[in-house]
Amino acid sequence: MKVIYTDAVHARVELERDLQVEFREMNALLAESDFISAHVPLLPETRRLFDAPKFHRMKPTAFLINTSRGPVVDEAALVAALESGKIAGAGLDVYENEPFIHPGLKRANVVLAPHIASASLETRTKMACMAAENVVALFQGQRPANMLNPEVLKR
Repeated sequence: MKVIYTDAVHARVELERDLQVEFREMNALLAESDFISAHVPLLPETRRLFDAPKFHRMKPTAFLINTSRGPVVDEAALVAALESGKIAGAGLDVYENEPFIHPGLKRANVVLAPHIASASLETRTKMACMAAENVVALFQGQRPANMLNPEVLKR
């Protein structure tokens, strides 16, 4: 599977190679992607990051997945994009006005989760083990397996 990403900061070439990912500007990412997964903090510049113009740039076969923060998606624009066929579907674990869920999102091509998508025992156990293994590696003078910013080790 080809994985592309966008971010305010372009990752190092070595990291992109190791993770087998490619950088794209936002508009190119929207036009090229089959699945777009939002992973951003809620900031003034990310509020309604996914709005009507962004949905118009997406492929009609694309799915938007939001597990970051609800207000990152303009839900009225998302509903309009779903109803008009601008995009194929969505998967949401967070909502613009939690706990309220926009009635237009209750449709067959939208998967709704109650803001607990990572709350399975298996996921939480793996998260805890991964964190512990990374701490142990660091204390043993090794690079943690899941470290994405190794430059901090030079400090």
